[in-house]
Amino acid sequence: MADPGPPPRADAVSPAGETAGPAPGVARRLALRERVPVWLQARCGVEPRTVAAVGVVLAVAVGIAAQQFWSARPRPVTAPAVTAPAAAPATQAPAGAPTRIVVDIGGKVRDPGVRRLPAGSRVEDALAAAGGVRPGTDTTALNRARVLVDGEQVLVGAPAPPPPNGGGGGGPSPGPLSLGSATVEQLDGLPGVGPVLAQHIVDFRTARGGFRSVEELRQVNGIGERRFADLRTLVRP
Repeated sequence: MADPGPPPRADAVSPAGETAGPAPGVARRLALRERVPVWLQARCGVEPRTVAAVGVVLAVAVGIAAQQFWSARPRPVTAPAVTAPAAAPATQAPAGAPTRIVVDIGGKVRDPGVRRLPAGSRVEDALAAAGGVRPGTDTTALNRARVLVDGEQVLVGAPAPPPPNGGGGGGPSPGPLSLGSATVEQLDGLPGVGPVLAQHIVDFRTARGGFRSVEELRQVNGIGERRFADLRTLVRP
């Protein structure tokens, strides 16, 4: 079998003796070679498949970078609406406290008797519940703004009961003195209580709205443990 000989060159001379131009495939390779950097030609051997693979890798890398940049972009955040808390009522009974109290209103009122009033009521409310004060009654010593406590007695215009050690004979007390309604003079008559301490007790009662227990007497300025031990059986809330 005869040797076919070497393949024709891209720039083989035509039979007419003229040099023909490069084939279309060869021309594309040459154009691609000119666009690829020299260092890449030396690294990859300037194979079209290699160049195409490198182009795909670069395109994927650019796409991933663009996605990361888009995900990390700052976004506007809408702040939640601020809701103002509801206003609390001016007078509110503490948790667990009764919603109504029972007081005994006596003395010079139009309709004396026991009344059930909302917790936090004041002496003025008790007088209104009893029909008001009778005309001509002196109420100078009556604190109408004082907060009532459950079980207390409000006497209007009536003479004050004698102090526990009063009567001139030092006889026994007729009963525990009410811390919620006692006057400074009555408190002054208790053992170990002078006019200054009696005024402290009244001031404490006014600021706290009364005594809810005898134990609160410990919080009055000037009453220590020994004095409280002497007074605890002589008073009531």
